[in-house]
Amino acid sequence: MSTLRRGGVRLAQSALVIWIALTLNFALPRLAPGDPLAYLFGPEVNLLTPAQKQQLLRELGLDRSIPEQYVGYFAGLLRGDLGRSVRFRAPVADVLADRVPWTLLLLLPALLLQAIVGMTLGAVAAWRRGSARDLGLLTGMLALEAMPAFWTGMILISVFAVRLGWLPSFGATPLAAGGGLTLAVEIARRMILPVATITLGTVGAVFLLTRASMLATLGEDYVLMAQAKGLSDRRVVFGHALRNALLPVYTSLTLSLGALASGVVVVETVFSYPGLGRVIYEGVLARDYVLLQGAFLLVTLGVVGANLLADLTYPLLDPRVRSGVS
Repeated sequence: MSTLRRGGVRLAQSALVIWIALTLNFALPRLAPGDPLAYLFGPEVNLLTPAQKQQLLRELGLDRSIPEQYVGYFAGLLRGDLGRSVRFRAPVADVLADRVPWTLLLLLPALLLQAIVGMTLGAVAAWRRGSARDLGLLTGMLALEAMPAFWTGMILISVFAVRLGWLPSFGATPLAAGGGLTLAVEIARRMILPVATITLGTVGAVFLLTRASMLATLGEDYVLMAQAKGLSDRRVVFGHALRNALLPVYTSLTLSLGALASGVVVVETVFSYPGLGRVIYEGVLARDYVLLQGAFLLVTLGVVGANLLADLTYPLLDPRVRSGVS
């Protein structure tokens, strides 16, 4: 199968997955038992008159039949209309547009750090397999992998924010925000602990995958030939073995983009960070299913987009995939 045809198949599969996800996103809140207004507004809905209830249903588009709501839902998506948030009294698209950049400020540095640290330590551990360094790194990474994100975040807050007082413990900007370089520095300081929490919670998986892939690569003939030539350990590990061991690691990192976007809910809640994860938490508390639909739509697009990116770029890294050689 040619690369172009393979890409077309992947695009079609991704489009199908997105359609199914959007349909489920539409259906799940409407399949919930009971009065939708009671689900949205709680016991306070009993204080409304029948006319007020009907007006709310009309504003939310819930007075129409399910097929009509379904068509209107997709028509709104094509226009960029995700509905109106009950919690924030504003269009969902505007709420998400304000929050997503803050989440990206956490995810991108965390992804870069977990890749650099995890791959470097994984390669070193594999090269020194069975040594005290390998066992120490392996034990430490397994411990980090087992730690819940909220617990790691609370430990970092208690040490670096409460005990040492080096870093702020919550928020994204100072209460009295200035401008220019001062504001940028304050934003960066408030990113350190959340980014560290995300990185510590994900670096173990990258380390373990890199180590396993490296162990399989170190026995290849070209690695043995490089050693026989008298090349330094550094060149053998990072110049020969690691380059070929990175293919499964790259795929895992690409796919983790979507997983990180959904997993950041806990971290942003712990640090009261105003990103996508925090808005999902607030939407759950407020039972704002319109807002949750929009947030889950973004997460779904992120997961599907990451999978598609991995599928389309993997052949660029592995010539065997491009040529169809197994």
